[in-house]
Amino acid sequence: MNIRKICKQLFVLIGIALNLVTYGQQKPPALTLEDIYTNHAYSQKYYGPVRWMKDNKGYSTLESNKEAGGKDIVRYDAQSGQRTVLVSASQLTASGQSKPLNIDNYEWSADDSKLLIFTNTKKVWRYNTRGDYWVLNLKTGSLQQLGKSMESSTMMFAKFSPDGTRVAYVSKLNIYVENLASSQVQQITHDGGDNIVNGTFDWVYEEELDCRDGFRWSPDGKNIAYWQSDTKGIGTFYLIDNIDSIYSRPIPLPYPKVGTPLSAVKIGVVAADGGMTRWFDIPGDSHEHYLARMDFIPNSNEVMIQQLNRPQNTNKIWIGNIEAMTLKNILTETDKAFLDVHDDTRWLDHEKYFTWTSERDGWSHLYKISRDGKEIKLITKGDFDVVQINCIDAKNGYVYFIASPRNYTQRYLFRSRLDGTGKVELVTPAAMAGQSSYQMSGDAKWAIHTFQNVTTPQMISLVGLPEHKEIRKLEDNHLLKQKYDQLGLNPKSFFKVDIGDVALDAWMIKPVGFNPAKKYPLLFYVYGEPAGATVQDAWEGGALWDQYMAQQGYIVISIDNRGTKTPRGKEWRNAIYGQIGILASEDQSKAALKIFGLFPFIDSSRVGIWGWSGGGQMTLNCMFRYPGIYKTGLAVSFVSDQKLYDATYQERYMGLLGDNAKGYKDGSPINFAKYLQGKLMVIHGTADDNVHYQSFEMLVNELIKYNKLFYMMSYPMRSHSIHEGENTTLHLRRTMEKFWKDNL
Repeated sequence: MNIRKICKQLFVLIGIALNLVTYGQQKPPALTLEDIYTNHAYSQKYYGPVRWMKDNKGYSTLESNKEAGGKDIVRYDAQSGQRTVLVSASQLTASGQSKPLNIDNYEWSADDSKLLIFTNTKKVWRYNTRGDYWVLNLKTGSLQQLGKSMESSTMMFAKFSPDGTRVAYVSKLNIYVENLASSQVQQITHDGGDNIVNGTFDWVYEEELDCRDGFRWSPDGKNIAYWQSDTKGIGTFYLIDNIDSIYSRPIPLPYPKVGTPLSAVKIGVVAADGGMTRWFDIPGDSHEHYLARMDFIPNSNEVMIQQLNRPQNTNKIWIGNIEAMTLKNILTETDKAFLDVHDDTRWLDHEKYFTWTSERDGWSHLYKISRDGKEIKLITKGDFDVVQINCIDAKNGYVYFIASPRNYTQRYLFRSRLDGTGKVELVTPAAMAGQSSYQMSGDAKWAIHTFQNVTTPQMISLVGLPEHKEIRKLEDNHLLKQKYDQLGLNPKSFFKVDIGDVALDAWMIKPVGFNPAKKYPLLFYVYGEPAGATVQDAWEGGALWDQYMAQQGYIVISIDNRGTKTPRGKEWRNAIYGQIGILASEDQSKAALKIFGLFPFIDSSRVGIWGWSGGGQMTLNCMFRYPGIYKTGLAVSFVSDQKLYDATYQERYMGLLGDNAKGYKDGSPINFAKYLQGKLMVIHGTADDNVHYQSFEMLVNELIKYNKLFYMMSYPMRSHSIHEGENTTLHLRRTMEKFWKDNL
């Protein structure tokens, strides 16, 4: 073999080797906005919805039936995993219809003999709460539509009577009761319409007090107690539809803003077969109070009512007798700042005691209180917040709850004895670092456990409690995990920023191929308000937008300032009271300066900040108040003047306007717009029913007044989330990306 041949073969072998090396070092697939927002290539799978059966031995869920073209309701035995079809899709095919009913929600009667199906739903502001209802009788197989005389998709909150013979529901602001055997419909309220709202709520009750379903069956099925709201006197805000016709169309929205009248709300009782409504005479001006909660006490003719005053720093608990229509105040909670309503009431010991969540000792804890309010005993003890009550196991004497005493970004299941003795027990394995949530059976023996953290999409399992033994995996999202890992991204890294008064939690994402010797522009993502938190050890969709921006060459950081919704105690959460936008932007600015000193790879001359909703307001406050720090900002769907936002939220955290006029002024970024120095872009949807487009236009007007140049983008007839319409989400993110690349 001559030398030329040998060299040729060597070159071939070297080429093959180089190709193999190159193949082994292939660049990871690129993260694209199209894959995130159009192709939804990184969507995670869920399991359920799950309903634990009343025997606590199994649960029901929905599964596709390809042959029938709908969904079956299937029962799984918790111990054995045995699968039983409870209701097949074919059973939900109405006479004359070719396809089964689409199940948006379902409810069993008390004896499990009937099934209530919610279908053909439509959105009311945030949620699909209007639609049609059908009842399937499992004994006879008959499927009947309720409210046949009602207009399609106008029925709300249907529920069985305690004995399962009737169903009550709301339609067009009145309450009806339908007899299932005869299909006879009895209208039990008649004044609903215009400004009178029966059995449901106005916008602000739904948004800020989480009130939607506005009526309750009495335990004996003879009466219905319900809320009635009178919106007369509430200011009407008009959303303007300019895109569906050659003429604009105003959309009226009764919306109480700071300092303006609230709906007058009262609670009445009416016989389930009709008659006159009798009203509770609850002390206090109905325009200046909220009736935030009302429920029947089991096995009684009494209701428990929670009445908040307008500043929301006093909650009076009333017991109302529906026969005598008398009221007794058994408990009054007060606070120097604000109180949050809760749904953790459970009656114990033959209704002699009830559970109650309070921050009276500086932490959010569960208490046991006697029916007359005279005995109050702490159940969960320690310097930690109870984040959520999962199950009260009265038979075995335990309460199961979510908390995180040592790491505020994570969540674990604990349990305490209901008698307050003994130590708090950790139930979630300590090795499962991240966030765990549970849907527990009523006897606390079983739970659907969902685990996640910043690098792990939801892993859903059936576990046995209290040992937390995994019985079977229900969904592990392993394909999504593989696809995500193939991107080769740098995960969020958590750290703390000591600003002197307090250490704040934060996270950072670095670009792939990060070089500590380089200088990188910094992009802060901010929220900063009491309604939420950004620094959480949770999947959160893989933080793909933040990861995408990091891959464009930015360091991305988020910080939770004081006042955000984290389990750090009452003092932490109350710190923001009366100074929304003031303390938070100060905390954010101090943390930014500290971060510049901690990380030499950050270019402090190229610092941007952005946020949505409350985070948009925070962006503006930081840009206007601290122009030496933040050179570029992008504010989405923001409040520019706190007086423009709804009374319930803003007054809860700021106090009444007459008591804190200076706080409202100093916390509103519009009053500091003249100090803008950097590059700013503002974005808003014109049909935002939550934070009105008015906030956008008023700020724009102020910036023009002071000759401040800026960028702006309006999305016609898009709501607060700016997602409606073809291609909207991708267009929004492309717009944001271009702004950052052009200006940071």
